[in-house]
Amino acid sequence: MLEVRKLMVFFENALAINDLSLSVRDGELVGVIGSNSAGKTTLMNSLSGLIIDMRTKEARRGGERINVYGNIMFKGEDITATKPSDRVKKGIVLCRERHPVFPESDVLENLKIAGYLKKRKEVKASIDYVFELFPALSKLKTRKAGFMSGGEQQMLAIGMALVVRPKLLLLDEPLLGLSPMMQEVVMEAVVHLKEDSGITVLLSEQFARPVLPVIDRGYVVENGMLALDGTGEELMDNPEIKSAYFGF
Repeated sequence: MLEVRKLMVFFENALAINDLSLSVRDGELVGVIGSNSAGKTTLMNSLSGLIIDMRTKEARRGGERINVYGNIMFKGEDITATKPSDRVKKGIVLCRERHPVFPESDVLENLKIAGYLKKRKEVKASIDYVFELFPALSKLKTRKAGFMSGGEQQMLAIGMALVVRPKLLLLDEPLLGLSPMMQEVVMEAVVHLKEDSGITVLLSEQFARPVLPVIDRGYVVENGMLALDGTGEELMDNPEIKSAYFGF
């Protein structure tokens, strides 16, 4: 489904992604693991196309130059230069790190806003599925998003991405700032949506412990470069991973 070939991203003279290649097959749950500043968010912005918007804005205001090299293939098509909006139409949807919600709107309104380009019946079916996936949200339909906890907002953000009906769902650090209990709730939901709906998921995360047991395959990124890859089980058994992420 997705293939990244020798991706390199420069911010002025700083190399954020260095010769990185990876692949995601149909129906997989794949993780990109790395510490802060490893290049995970830059990778997700590159896959979603947001890097193109960033480059355009920086060029207009005379800011830092952003250069992207390599190829991003989706379903056999080179989308490296494809705009973010067109990638969404192709089915690539990003739920960003600390994904913004509309704080003055309630849960139901947020979900409807996310699906404004979809048909009413599709939106209703998607919202019903979101409430099935996150039962806690169904009890908060009329609560304004600004009064929700971080974990509840994260569930809402993922729900908003699902309303768009993605073929490939990109989750950038979905566990950031969440309690261990809420991290478990979110990861269980991610596994369920992959198994129930067949949506392909690529997530980036610094917390390896809740992620590695449930992913099909994973990539470990350090300083923008691929350091390790393998199945979730293989990475869990790797001594380097145990030392760096599990503390033993």
